[in-house]
Amino acid sequence: MTVGVLALQGSFNEHIAALRRLGVQGVEIRKADQLLTVSSLIIPGGESTTMAKLAEYHNLFPALREFVKTGKPVWGTCAGLIFLADRAVGQKEGGQELVGGLDCTVHRNFFGSQLQSFEADILVPQLTSKEGGSETFRGVFIRAPAVLDVGPDVEVLAHYPVPSNKVLYSSSTVQIQEEDALPETKVIVAVKQRNLLATAFHPELTADTRWHSYFMKMTKEIEQGASSSSSSSTIVSIGETSLGPEQAKPDLPIYFSN
Repeated sequence: MTVGVLALQGSFNEHIAALRRLGVQGVEIRKADQLLTVSSLIIPGGESTTMAKLAEYHNLFPALREFVKTGKPVWGTCAGLIFLADRAVGQKEGGQELVGGLDCTVHRNFFGSQLQSFEADILVPQLTSKEGGSETFRGVFIRAPAVLDVGPDVEVLAHYPVPSNKVLYSSSTVQIQEEDALPETKVIVAVKQRNLLATAFHPELTADTRWHSYFMKMTKEIEQGASSSSSSSTIVSIGETSLGPEQAKPDLPIYFSN
């Protein structure tokens, strides 16, 4: 099994090192034709705008979208989550191109600037049930996004509690004072939809390889399912989403740290 790691910018070396610790070969992907040689793909964390510009320069977007649509497993971490989302808010002027496929809305810079980067233990019940170990995972959040809403086919794997006295609302620049604070809010930081996995944090920057192991098992399950479908001549369409009626979105909080 060979795993491709998009190597335009960001923490691709760290992902390859984590895969190596599991005995899995990871290869750097920079050209569209290289995607034909791998069974799954990781889109690493990094600077999403820069990664998007480089992907556009190398004409990678059509190949990346096709890779997702074929049903091959793809995991996006941090900037990779933004790439995979169908919808993104909080982008820079002019926005950026997305690969899409993951039925969710992501806030590109939900947790603030580089100075607001942080680490926190997050509850990961699905990961623990599959991989064992601690019931929490040390999440490294660096200029991290967060998922604001998900479609009906998206499984939420982890939340992060936002302290009520440390939030900013997306339509306001006024920090909520402690005496007027709202109850604690949870935001989504890890999701799975069919062949797509996404985390707002950076598992590759820790020594804990459970998310990489989880992705490898997910890859094997998808490959086995594809083989079964092939043998019975059944074609399964993966990666398409259907959006229901537009629903009003709450004014969700954006984490702010002193």
